[in-house]
Amino acid sequence: TLLTDAMPQVKKPHPLPLGRRPWVLSSLFAAFNVVLLVFFSGLFFAFPCRWLAQNGEWVFPAITGPLFALTFFSLVSLNFSDPGILHQGSAEQGPLTVHVVWVNHGAFRLQWCPKCCFHRPPRTYHCPWCNICVEDFDHHCKWVNNCIGHRNFRFFMLLVLSLCLYSGALLVTCLIFLVRTTHLPFSTDKAIAIVVAVPAAGFLVPLSILLLTQAVSVSSADRTYKVKCRHLHGYNPFDQGCASNWYLTICAPLGPKYMAEAVQLQRMVRPDWTSVPNLHPPMSSSALNPPASPTSGYLQTREGPPG
Repeated sequence: TLLTDAMPQVKKPHPLPLGRRPWVLSSLFAAFNVVLLVFFSGLFFAFPCRWLAQNGEWVFPAITGPLFALTFFSLVSLNFSDPGILHQGSAEQGPLTVHVVWVNHGAFRLQWCPKCCFHRPPRTYHCPWCNICVEDFDHHCKWVNNCIGHRNFRFFMLLVLSLCLYSGALLVTCLIFLVRTTHLPFSTDKAIAIVVAVPAAGFLVPLSILLLTQAVSVSSADRTYKVKCRHLHGYNPFDQGCASNWYLTICAPLGPKYMAEAVQLQRMVRPDWTSVPNLHPPMSSSALNPPASPTSGYLQTREGPPG
């Protein structure tokens, strides 16, 4: 039953993509979001927050200032973060081989990626916008023009949380400012407070829903995009309990980056080292002990780094 369920629907291997989708507009949109955050924050701190600070209400800039710094840091970090990119495989591999892995008594058939030329691990998906395979793929966030995966999911949660807190702080501060200045005539400060409060209230509701949805997903070890991998018993083998799921998602070490190794693995170099026969007799002490240096037992044929 396992082999029947694990048999892939084999198609002819597709050639590698000729080019990626246009990235200029999506990159400009992500940069526009950063500028928009800085612009509205500048209006807030220059007008309503300044008036409150001048009238002795220093608690509002003391709260909104660190929240803005945290939001800006998480937004920029998420833009340039590595979601967990898996490097492309070799063209010598093919989709005919069946690979089945077990995760907590759940069997998964590894899907073949025709664009990256390797069998994807469980929960790995090829993003059509970025043209890469991402480990533990959640979704592609167009607001930051980056995928959300294993290595930057905690930055995404930090961004959503900080945006919710910052939007709520902006809304509350602007409303308090309007209440405190009801006896004053309409001014530029009041107009800017309304301009800042309207988008803050508009973003607060969907961000709160998104934060609640992601919190439920993390608690149950689910992802927004469910990779098409079939397992036997119908339960989620990645679920290790609410506390363990939160620890593995937010606090656990991420491990080494795959792309750092891929640069060395994919370089086409000539063999610089040639094996030579062992010059020591089988029962000698030199043969029983490990060599003193990594070059013992090998002969370097030309100058340059070892291949």
